[in-house]
Amino acid sequence: MNKSDKVKSNILEAAGETFVERGFKGTTVREICKRAGVNFAAVHYHFQSKEQLYLAVLKHYQTIVYQNYPPDTGIDKDCSAETRLSAFVERFMFRILGEGQPSWFGKLVAREYADPTQALDDLLSEFFQPSFNILTSIVRELLGNRASEQTVRLCATSIVGQCLHFRHSKAVLSRLFQIENFCKEEVEEIAQHITRFSVKALASYMDGKDAV
Repeated sequence: MNKSDKVKSNILEAAGETFVERGFKGTTVREICKRAGVNFAAVHYHFQSKEQLYLAVLKHYQTIVYQNYPPDTGIDKDCSAETRLSAFVERFMFRILGEGQPSWFGKLVAREYADPTQALDDLLSEFFQPSFNILTSIVRELLGNRASEQTVRLCATSIVGQCLHFRHSKAVLSRLFQIENFCKEEVEEIAQHITRFSVKALASYMDGKDAV
């Protein structure tokens, strides 16, 4: 790695850490420069602006996290819908609750749900929509043919909401249950609970109902 690439890498790492901690709006380029040990000109040279740096951070850490937790779940399509949902939820939970750099993309995505930035449209086309399409296809299979598209979307959104609750409410949950960080086993347990809860709910959702 040459000097220029090293500087760029340092900026991406410092920016990723700062954006995760403070969000896009709460982060300043000055703070990123201080963490990276570079001057403002270096950030401008490599990324032109704070907005472009944020996009670069998202793309960089998306690549890293997808190596461990790919959005297509990595499960054979011939597996049951419940197995595919379990894999989807577990990998989603590790993306938003894990520790260290592999979890930074998921945490930034979780922030976008609550406080969107100008990067939202890029995230929508490159991440949100493809990921949501995978989830809705699983939910549609679990609900059956009588379920309308609106019902499928609402049920899929409810599953996402369960997952995000553990990220956005982490400060409250840590005080309620004296948990500083979720360990691997706890993340797996949470994912299994969300899957079981959702599968049971979906199985009974259409009982005795016409498509709504």
